[in-house]
Amino acid sequence: MARKKNILSQIESSQLSPDKHKPLHNDDAKHESNWTFLSNHSHVLIALSKNPGMVLREVALLVGITERAVQKIISDLERDEFISKKKIGRQNIYKISQEKKLRHHLESHKSIGDLIQLIIKT
Repeated sequence: MARKKNILSQIESSQLSPDKHKPLHNDDAKHESNWTFLSNHSHVLIALSKNPGMVLREVALLVGITERAVQKIISDLERDEFISKKKIGRQNIYKISQEKKLRHHLESHKSIGDLIQLIIKT
């Protein structure tokens, strides 16, 4: 129960809805839309950069997608070496390859670390 409250507080603090990909507070409700500028892959990376030991169920709640979708994204990110995982007991700890370049040619001059720094408040 405490873990669920923690996830819900993270969702609230990030201003993301757990079941929709839109802000919790929208000043212009008549022009609502479900799309976001960042992909679910980006959202998963950002969540793991905030908490490298977060379990996939928590990532799914935070991002607003299914746990299975998170597993697929983690698999993609591991396969392409954007993240690696280390198992400590029953917990996975994820390490993000901050130096890896973004994949699209329009943004390939920037790294994963640049994206994370842009999004995460320090």
